[in-house]
Amino acid sequence: MPVKVLNVAEKPSVAKGISNILAGQGPAPRHRPGGTSYNGIYEFGCQINGENVDMVFTSVLGHLHELEFIEPYRRWDACKPGELFTIPVEKKVGKDKEGLEKTLKSEAKACQRLILWLDCDLEGENIAFEVLEVCKKANPRLQVHRARFSALIPREIFHALNNLVQPNKHQSEAVNARMEIDLRLGAAFTRFQTKRLQNRFEGVGEEGPISYGPCQFPTLGFVVDRFKKIEGFEEEEFWRIQMGYSEGEGGGGRGGMTMFNWDRVRLFDEAACVVLYTMVVEAGEAKVTHVDCRPERKLRPKPLSTVELQKKASKFFRMDSDTCMKVAEELYTKGFISYPRTETERFSRETDLTTLIREQEGHPAWGAYATALLPFPGGEGAGGWGGEGGGKFRFPIEGQNDDQAHPPIHPTKRATPQELGGANEQKLYELVARHFLACCSDDAKGQRTSVTVDMGGEIFKARGLVIEERNWLDVYNGWEYWTASTLPVNVLQVGESFVPTSLTLE
Repeated sequence: MPVKVLNVAEKPSVAKGISNILAGQGPAPRHRPGGTSYNGIYEFGCQINGENVDMVFTSVLGHLHELEFIEPYRRWDACKPGELFTIPVEKKVGKDKEGLEKTLKSEAKACQRLILWLDCDLEGENIAFEVLEVCKKANPRLQVHRARFSALIPREIFHALNNLVQPNKHQSEAVNARMEIDLRLGAAFTRFQTKRLQNRFEGVGEEGPISYGPCQFPTLGFVVDRFKKIEGFEEEEFWRIQMGYSEGEGGGGRGGMTMFNWDRVRLFDEAACVVLYTMVVEAGEAKVTHVDCRPERKLRPKPLSTVELQKKASKFFRMDSDTCMKVAEELYTKGFISYPRTETERFSRETDLTTLIREQEGHPAWGAYATALLPFPGGEGAGGWGGEGGGKFRFPIEGQNDDQAHPPIHPTKRATPQELGGANEQKLYELVARHFLACCSDDAKGQRTSVTVDMGGEIFKARGLVIEERNWLDVYNGWEYWTASTLPVNVLQVGESFVPTSLTLE
């Protein structure tokens, strides 16, 4: 008789997705009711490293346990706020999770192994130990394993299944420590300030306690400091000299007006600025004293972390962080992107970037660009490069952060607009896909020319740019700019003189 294996995921949608992947080409998973109306149970046959097993797959809804002070100290009048830093605490299953606890115990009794498919971050590791504790109470002989994965796609799931590891107790304890600190600090200061202010100000606390959050309060301090700086800002008048030049008559040259920036930038003394401006005007001509021409690059972006995803979604789409993460979680659950909560900004050299890029080849908007990245046989790459594309791939640059749990956010398979649920999913998937292809591209390249001129003893500078290769900018959908600007020919030789087209004091 095959071994029976209990599998537990962090969300119902993940349990369903993994079940469908592991069932493969065989019969569809059988479904029956679970601990709640959301947490169904799926049954199907499967192989683990060549061994036939019967899989039972269910899920939880985040944390099973709640951390609280022991009785009677949950009551506000049971102790002084300061005593909450030493009073014992306990973790136990929340009342709203008792149905899930009952299901886990019932299923664990009939199984010989337990595989924990919780999210592969610190919080997921802690939930894994909560599930483990519940199941072990029902069946102490359970063999426990941990599956580590970053995307709901077949190659990731089967790799995780055939490379099971042990859950990490240290990561779980780190979460327990953070939860206990949050509870003790939050409860002690909430009780203290609520009672203190209630005795001093009428009406305070009538609508509930004045809560304190260890993270929220310091953040509020930053907001208040910034508000005070803005409110206290006083405008100060300044003056500057502006010089412009164009080759054509009337300032209509082929390159338009070239603006020269004053080396002093600005002065806050009007009289001094007028004196300098008079000296410049009386000089009549500007003389080129230095010309520098050198290669310049606009670096391709680093691989995408959660914070950068939120920043770019806000900048490009005006999408708030909460909406961004909800949409990203949905894309992850559907198998279109990798796990969206990660600090990692570097790809491992073992990452199969070939397959990830090939997944995008057929996309109507950026498929041709993906094909151009794929190198000739034997070209530079990772994960066994091959193919007959243009070979424009460059291994992504490495950021500083690596959480050692998940790779950077990247697309895991191609998605058409019809497969995505609404405008926000389309926007965020496009951002992740285009950003990934940009990471795998070369930097944009050009030539930067800097010109320094002297007029009446004052120094002015102008810069021009000729873009030679756009590279990653071609796939980045205009979200980032690198604008070319041409300098007039007769300012490109040291010793040349010219009469400015415009010269103003502002």
